[in-house]
Amino acid sequence: MPVPSLPTLTVAKAPDKAATALVVGYGADGVVGAPTGLDREYGKRLGLGLSALAASVGAKVESGHTRTLPAVGDWPVVIVVGLGVESPTPEDLRQAAGAGVKQAAKHGDGGANIAVALGADEPETVQAVAEGAVLGSYRYRPISTGDDRPAAVASITVVTPLAGRRVATTESVSSAQAIAQSVVAAREWVNIPPNLLYPASFAEEAKTFLKDSRVSVEVLDDKALAKGGYGGILAVGGGSSRLPRLVRLAYAPRGAKHHLALVGKGITFDSGGLNLKPGDSMYTMKCDMAGAAAVIAAVKAIAELGLRVKVTAYASLAENLPSDTSYRPSDVLTMYGGKTVENGNTDAEGRLVMADAIARASEDAPDLIVDVATLTGAAIVALGDKTAGLMASDDDTADRVLDAAEAAGEDVWQLPIPKHIRGKLDSKVADIRSTGGDRTAGALVAAAFLREFVGEGIAWAHLDIAGPAWTDGGGSGYISPGGTGFGVRTLVALARSLED
Repeated sequence: MPVPSLPTLTVAKAPDKAATALVVGYGADGVVGAPTGLDREYGKRLGLGLSALAASVGAKVESGHTRTLPAVGDWPVVIVVGLGVESPTPEDLRQAAGAGVKQAAKHGDGGANIAVALGADEPETVQAVAEGAVLGSYRYRPISTGDDRPAAVASITVVTPLAGRRVATTESVSSAQAIAQSVVAAREWVNIPPNLLYPASFAEEAKTFLKDSRVSVEVLDDKALAKGGYGGILAVGGGSSRLPRLVRLAYAPRGAKHHLALVGKGITFDSGGLNLKPGDSMYTMKCDMAGAAAVIAAVKAIAELGLRVKVTAYASLAENLPSDTSYRPSDVLTMYGGKTVENGNTDAEGRLVMADAIARASEDAPDLIVDVATLTGAAIVALGDKTAGLMASDDDTADRVLDAAEAAGEDVWQLPIPKHIRGKLDSKVADIRSTGGDRTAGALVAAAFLREFVGEGIAWAHLDIAGPAWTDGGGSGYISPGGTGFGVRTLVALARSLED
């Protein structure tokens, strides 16, 4: 299933007359970004200037709040969107642009042409507005007979005084396009039903997505996994007739001084295995491959942007189902590299497929390994559904990832791995146990387990994205219901920080 194409993205000093809607900002001092002449036209036609009219219909500075003003003269309908109570950050602008475009898309009868004027006057803010606007235009197309509707948004124009400065705007737009396309790809893969996206088909999706890029793709099937000794991936995927895969990606530009390894959890459906989940808990488990989606998509964006950092990535793909060939609680598994693991619970499968890939990634001798996984419900209990948990080998590594997340506008919070946590993983029958003996500190225990498979001397960070990878609600800002694509932007920002 092809990744959906994005709206055409351009910049201009003023909105085109063909625009079907215009998005402007609303801050503490009234409307922000309105083109010259619009305020005068509202005053002439309706007796109120733009800011006064917006206030009269209930416009608020609250981030993402929208109100619609009527078309006047040659101007299209105007969407007024809140920018937040403080001076807007790039993330505030990203959220506002997304919310504005969602509302503006309702005024195009399909194929809307939207101008977004939020006062962006620096390359960083132009990129933020462009990213938010494009991401706000995404919708998952239902699988339906005869659904041939055009895309809701055909084109987006970011209005900025920088439009005449070719270098600044070209770089901002190209970065926004590459990043947004990768986030959309990750969202789309998460949203595809699990009968259509399974290990083999997901591997093919990755190959197609990366075709004609500077990224090489290698796919290990079940036979290659058995030959290589990937006991964790094989165990988890052994209960399904749709057998597991390990996808390896490599991007190696000239001049790269640093080597980043990425590892993503790709459980295309998680029933819990023999430790079967309750029925209601299974419904969203098609999103349990969001870590792998983020990793694959991020590598594409890194290559598209030509970042000078070597990247090797692994996506561990398996379907966790119960059957007569399923692995069991108390099984002892021999992982990649030879370490043995006493399996505590078949619904703690993600750490097993990740451990194999982390051990393999360590053999590539990277400077840093970052793994991304919808790993534990405990992370959601601790941090809610919008914040990812970060655990790392050291504070310097954690700070680097936190800085990347902040630059990308994704919410990440550092958690510890206290020394005593390792004791929960002691086993009497194997080198290590996969789960602790009780339900406490679940996210920390899982991270402590993964850390055991990181090669000596390699910096490592673990992102538990169980909460923010999926949203059941209506979405907000540039987020739409379903898969969010969380993690892609942070990984790209992290790679950019390693260029020097």
